[in-house]
Amino acid sequence: MALETSQQAPAPVRQIANAIAGWIDRLGTVWVEGQIAQISRRPGVGTVFMTLRDTVADISVPVTCARSMFDGLNPPLVEGAGVVINARPSYYANRGTLSLYAREIKMVGLGELLARLERRRQLLAAEGLFAPELKRSLPFLPTRVGLVTAPGSAAERDVVENARRRWPAVAFEMAYAAMQGTRSAAEVMEALERLERDARVDVIIVARGGGSVEDLLPFSDEALVRAVQRMRTPVVSAIGHEPDQPLLDLVADVRASTPTDAAKLVVPDVVEEARGVAWALERIRSLVDQRVAREQSGLDAIRSRPALAAPASLLDSRLDEVGLLRSRARRTVGHHLDRAGDDLVHQLARARALSPLATLQRGYAVLQDADGHPVTTLATVRPGDALSARVADGRLHLTTDRLEPLDTLGDPDGR
Repeated sequence: MALETSQQAPAPVRQIANAIAGWIDRLGTVWVEGQIAQISRRPGVGTVFMTLRDTVADISVPVTCARSMFDGLNPPLVEGAGVVINARPSYYANRGTLSLYAREIKMVGLGELLARLERRRQLLAAEGLFAPELKRSLPFLPTRVGLVTAPGSAAERDVVENARRRWPAVAFEMAYAAMQGTRSAAEVMEALERLERDARVDVIIVARGGGSVEDLLPFSDEALVRAVQRMRTPVVSAIGHEPDQPLLDLVADVRASTPTDAAKLVVPDVVEEARGVAWALERIRSLVDQRVAREQSGLDAIRSRPALAAPASLLDSRLDEVGLLRSRARRTVGHHLDRAGDDLVHQLARARALSPLATLQRGYAVLQDADGHPVTTLATVRPGDALSARVADGRLHLTTDRLEPLDTLGDPDGR
């Protein structure tokens, strides 16, 4: 039944605690899945104390079991192992704590463990966390490399030594974390977040020197996978476990087979780069030399042509043509002038032939009256009139004595 309380009638703490204990006792036996975070076996005590941790949420609960049952487990139970426990929950009212009393413990076998990891992989892949288009490219030469690993580990030594051997000036920003055990995933996430906040870090390496599937379970933690997917800084996974890939390898931007391989992927080799630069310079020089030689050959071919070998020859031939054209022009103009002169002479002769003066020079005269009008008929003249006759070299003044019509003179030609 529900506990009835009010502001005026509150329940004491002990009553609330006892009520919680009663409700939990009525829960009965339950099956619980989790990860063993801590094991405490005290000498001379018939009970083993453990801590069971949720694999996703940051929740843990104490677990106790009989020592005889714990010692009878095969294989032995170790910290970090995934288990399924049949237990009865108990609430200790005096301390206000919840605990589980284990009646049966079944460790999750490797096959089942891998099957669960595969289901988790499929779920996260369906969400698009492993999509290739989300992968970030590594910088060519990082100024500072973030390294997440265990302090003093062989993985740290392999990464640092190989990286500095390849590029002595490379700088590292260390972020140490447990690489095995129940706190590993949480500490790795904390280290990644710290390096993510450091603007100097260009790339982050998560390194561990391999291990069993059980040892590498933290690197398949769903919370860790999602944290890496949200990061802006490129992440290199160097867990070093070839047969079975932790999910971190799938979500990371680059996967390295070993910590040494991670150093080679992140940091370029100064010797190889210097050799590449030298080769590039030699290649450039060769191409430039070839281009210059090709252009020089083209210039030589152009200069060897007669037009450029002896440019004056073109002018000489043109000068000859100009001389010929000038002579031809002069001849043409002379011919035109000669024809024009002949035409002028002919026209002058014709004009002279038609001129009255030329008629007068042939013996003719022009007869005019006193007013200067030409006399063309006898009707305009009377005997005694004064007339004048215009001849070739002067004028004659005449007086009319008599008039003789043409019919009395006979033939006009004087016959």
